[in-house]
Amino acid sequence: MNKKRVLIVDDDPRNIFALSATLRARSYDCISCTSAEEALRILKSEENINAVLIDMMMPEMDGYEAIPLIKKIESRKGTPVISVTAQAMVGDREKCLLAGADDYISKPINVDKLLQVLSKIE
Repeated sequence: MNKKRVLIVDDDPRNIFALSATLRARSYDCISCTSAEEALRILKSEENINAVLIDMMMPEMDGYEAIPLIKKIESRKGTPVISVTAQAMVGDREKCLLAGADDYISKPINVDKLLQVLSKIE
């Protein structure tokens, strides 16, 4: 069985470290970047990415702008994009889903919820 490969997109290296460590401990392969622009480049060039965890609040291009662009990449049509955000107010989940996210996880990350969401990927 191949490891699931997850792209983590977050402008805070501490969040990348925490998510990567959590997922690697559970046999996921992780790659990461600190901007949506870089994520788009990676997603156009890397084939083996099973899911994207993207921070919604980043400078320059945020997750709300990036998700529709990710979904337009032909080779990424079926790749789940999961929004990760500190925004946990009423309506924030719906806003993320309207932007095109396949699921939503709020910070601080609940590991069980994260693993439940990732268990759905192929």
